[in-house]
Amino acid sequence: MVPWGGLSCCLSAAALYLLGRSSGRDAEVLKTVTRVNQLKELAQLLDLESKMIPIIVTISGRVGSETPINCQHSGLRGVIVEETAEQHFLKHNDAGSWIQDSALMLSMCKEVPWYLDDGTGRVYVVGARGAAGFALTVGSEVFEESGRSIVRGTLDYLQGLKMLGVKRIEQVLPTGSSLTVVGEAVKDDIGTIRIQKPQKGPFYVSPKSIDQVVSNLGKWARWYKYASFGLTIFGVFLITKHTIHYVLERRRRWELRRRVLAAAAKRAGSDNEDSTLKAENGTETNQDCVMPDLCVICLEQEYNAVFIHTKFNGILVAVRIKAVWSHVLLYGMLFTLNQLSALPETN
Repeated sequence: MVPWGGLSCCLSAAALYLLGRSSGRDAEVLKTVTRVNQLKELAQLLDLESKMIPIIVTISGRVGSETPINCQHSGLRGVIVEETAEQHFLKHNDAGSWIQDSALMLSMCKEVPWYLDDGTGRVYVVGARGAAGFALTVGSEVFEESGRSIVRGTLDYLQGLKMLGVKRIEQVLPTGSSLTVVGEAVKDDIGTIRIQKPQKGPFYVSPKSIDQVVSNLGKWARWYKYASFGLTIFGVFLITKHTIHYVLERRRRWELRRRVLAAAAKRAGSDNEDSTLKAENGTETNQDCVMPDLCVICLEQEYNAVFIHTKFNGILVAVRIKAVWSHVLLYGMLFTLNQLSALPETN
């Protein structure tokens, strides 16, 4: 059989190794990114650099917007707001018991143009939701219980459901929060500078500093490397163990087969000698089976029992007879008596 456990460990190790290489490569790339300490320097940098070469930079600042969104439940002011509503209920399973489940009712996202401001200038950020490391803050989480009524309860029970309530979650990127953005810096015709996702290169939006992002990527790369190494050793151990067991089993079977064939050859030789002696004495020769009388289960011990199928009162049964040759006559007598007892009295 195929050692699936060892193979799955080796495949997982390969996947972790690729993740570790990717994280390590991203960390090395982020180390070479141009760091802009003040946002007012970014405009000068774009004017000096050629417009044909994309510039990957990292900037930091606080989130701001000309038209922020007022959150309905949390009361916060944000630039990106995601609202979700989940219906929670109990339902009957196949075993007849009630289990809790949920279904998504509403998922809505609002976003307004926003920028980063460090006091020296402003840079707009575009497409931050698709960046690595981006996460929203949970502004509010409210559970609204369903109303109780006899009619509603009866209908839910007939449908195999019990409504519990609605859970509303509001996630927001609030104004004033500090962010670090790594991306391509571009300037449009009217002089507005923005950071966007480059065609080739890193794109990060994180509340951590660039040094913390690089450190975390390097740490994850090391952990992936160690985990990959450990899973590789364990997978090779499982495959080696399975291979050794398979080789030993095949060797054991080969030895048993060799012993059986040797015993059969010895038995055939002795039977030939007995047949020759009987032919010389003028007696009849009886050619027995050349295979030895070994157990068909273990092929190591001589068999001492046999199972014979017969019918008793119309029911098919298996009779186990030990010391076969000493009980053949007794079995024949019992079988004959059973047949005679089934005959009519007239016969």
